[in-house]
Formats: sequence, C-alpha cells, structure tokens
Amino acid sequence: MTPSEEIDALIAKHPDWRGEVLAQARKAILEVDPDIVEEWKWMGAPVWEIDGILVVGNIFKTKVKLGFMYGASLDDPDGLFNGELGGNQRRSYELAAGDTLDVPGLQGLVRRAIEFNRAKRAAKPVRATKAPQ
Repeated sequence: MTPSEEIDALIAKHPDWRGEVLAQARKAILEVDPDIVEEWKWMGAPVWEIDGILVVGNIFKTKVKLGFMYGASLDDPDGLFNGELGGNQRRSYELAAGDTLDVPGLQGLVRRAIEFNRAKRAAKPVRATKAPQ
C-alpha cells in the first residue's frame, strides 16, 4: 500500500472520534502547502514532510497526538502545544474525546514547521568535493 492508503486504512480502523480527528488534521495539514508529502513510518505512523519531517500523527486509546519534530523551536501563539513539553526538541498537540481541532492554529504551526525545515536545510554547509586531478 502507498503511504496515503496506509493512512486511509488507519483512519478507517478507528471509526470513532479518533479517526475523525486524525482525518480532520490530515486535511488541514495537506491544505497548507501542495508540496507536503505523506509518508508511513515507524511501523504505523502517518508522517507529513517537506524538507524533513513536519508532523507525526498517532492514534492512542484516549488521544490523537500530532507531534512536531522541532516544535520547541516553533512559535506557538495559539498555545496549542500541550504535550512533550519537557524536552528540548519535540512538542505535540494532543486532542482527547470532545476536543475541537483548532484548524487555523494547526495550519499556522505547520507553516512555521515548513519555514523551520527550509531554514535548517539552507543553513547546512555544502560539502566540498575533490576536484579531479
């Protein structure tokens, strides 16, 4: 199966609020930029990428977790990050039953993650190659 088909199957496997929230989040993430690529990694996690990982989605028994790989480096003016706050890199936006997905806030985080990944990529030094002799 393709990554998109794997994500479709994961959503279908959870016909309750969790599948609905992940489907809403997926739609919101993909609307941000047409270059976002869906991947399927770590034996069962939807991943959205541009110039590196932006967001990892996970469905748990009592929550849907949207993990941002470099969330600690992103501005969060809407205060969505409510998980993984103790680390120095990752942050997550976690939703429980009855929570409403903040689509504009999530899309703002995704935009900032794209900007971060692109800046990080642009700042990497170019490796020198030996000239042929």
